[in-house]
Amino acid sequence: MNIPFVGNRRKKQPSAPGGTVLSADDGSPDADGLADLLSTCELLRAQASEADVRLDESAASLEALDQLLPRWRDDAERASWLGNDAGLYLGTVIVRTVPGAAWRIRPRSRPVVRLASGREFDVVEVGHAWAESGVPELSQLYAEVAEN
Repeated sequence: MNIPFVGNRRKKQPSAPGGTVLSADDGSPDADGLADLLSTCELLRAQASEADVRLDESAASLEALDQLLPRWRDDAERASWLGNDAGLYLGTVIVRTVPGAAWRIRPRSRPVVRLASGREFDVVEVGHAWAESGVPELSQLYAEVAEN
């Protein structure tokens, strides 16, 4: 994911073996700004609002999203955008509620969530799968991540 205006503000870190260049777990204002930017998810929030689902960055909100009727699946472009938003929202919930979880952005790559154990999740990929087929459920992946 290339976000040029974030690149000018962020503090670059030495590349790690996995290519990590940015972490949202260091508590810096730039990391907080990145987390806020990734949590925007406007299309998902609009879709949820239409269905009276409140996205409060909780596990319960992921369960509510899993219950939405997938009316977006008839529109491939909308499903793709919604999948991206769903993945970023899932990542936001994980980063804000699972101790030690943090956003990682690799060069020329999408953001991933890294757990304290070092395990990484491509939440955007999960979001796309959810938007296209409903599997895996967002709440199911969250439960798996929160157990670790």
